[in-house]
Parts: sequence; C-alpha cells; structure tokens
Amino acid sequence: MRTRLRDNSLGLVFGALFVLVLAGQAIAGHADFNQQQTAEGLARVSLARYLTSASFGVDVAENWQSEYLQFFLYIFLTVWLVQRGSPESKQVDNRGRESERQQKIGAYAEDDSPGWARARGLRLWLYANSLGLVMGLIFLLSWLTQSIAGVAAYNELQLSNREDPASWATYLTEPDFWNRTLQNWQSELLAVASMAILSIYLRQRGSPQSKPVGAAHMATGVEG
Repeated sequence: MRTRLRDNSLGLVFGALFVLVLAGQAIAGHADFNQQQTAEGLARVSLARYLTSASFGVDVAENWQSEYLQFFLYIFLTVWLVQRGSPESKQVDNRGRESERQQKIGAYAEDDSPGWARARGLRLWLYANSLGLVMGLIFLLSWLTQSIAGVAAYNELQLSNREDPASWATYLTEPDFWNRTLQNWQSELLAVASMAILSIYLRQRGSPQSKPVGAAHMATGVEG
C-alpha cells in the first residue's frame, strides 16, 4: 500500500487539493451569494440550493474550460513550435510529428508498448492524438456548460432588473459572456508563456519542470 501511494502521490495529492479547494469555493461562494441576497432584500438560500444554482455552475465551468484550453493548445502547438533553452520545449531540430521509430509505433513498437501503437489507420491516428483530442473535448464540453449556466445566471439578473431574458445564442454575443471567458484565457496563456520563458534561466532543483541546476541556459528539452 505504501508503495502504491508513493507511486501515485502526484495525482492523489492534486486530486485531494482539488476537492478541498472546490469545497472552499463552494463555502465562500455560498456566503458571498447570501450577502448579495441580503443586500438586495432577498431570501438567503441553503448550501444545497447554491450548489445547484447557475451562479455556482458558471463560476466553476469558466475556470475549467480555460484550464483545458491551455492544455489543448499546449499539447498541439508544442508539436511544431519550440522555445530554445526551455525544458518545456522539445529539441529545436526535432519539430513535427517525428518518425515511427522515434514514436515507437508500427514495426518499431516495443514489447511493453500499448496495443494500439501497433495498429494502423484510424485506430493508430486516434491513439496517436488521443491526449490532445480528449483535452479539446473536455474544453468544448466545459465551455458549453459555462455558456448554459452563464445564460441562466444572466437571465436571473435580467429578470430581477425587470428586463427581457436573452436566448442562449444571444447570450453568446453579450459582453458578460466574453468578459468571463477572455479574462480566464488571457491568464492561462500568460502562465504558459511565463513558464516556457522563465525556465530558460531559472531552476528548481529536482523538478522535472526545470532543467538541472547546472544545465546551460540554451539547453533545450532537458529535464531535471
């Protein structure tokens, strides 16, 4: 059991932190929501009611979609784009999809290679792009969830102000939707660019996200 926990510690710790932070967001968001309700002379709501509300749903979904957009873009763009000196980049001369030998597929698959790495045609294409495709799918689903929860929250505000509610298609053209969306996208893109560039010159001993402390600044695709 101890070995299993050690071997899966990264995923377990981040999973536990996710649950704790999500619970914290729910509690803080519930308190903030009820403060607004009280200020507007409206009835307070229970935690269970808040967790099923459009307000909570849109707050969660807008963060998820921006994170998965970051992963989706990073996975696909780093196939072709490089950053000299960054451990986040592949070698400068190794741009592109790489050869079958490098990727260990088809005739070059090894004994412990996944079964689909030996396949051909559509099965191989799907498996060879499965990580990016799944990240892209999760992004689209969370973006759709954000838009649906967002229009519900937006229309609640419209009705409270005695204004006409908007359709889903109309909401997609509203500043409220794009303000929520773009403020998350820009922060994720800035974070990726910062990581790729700062890791050229800065180090974190023992981290695979950093080069070895003594590696040259222009060493590319080297991990600690």
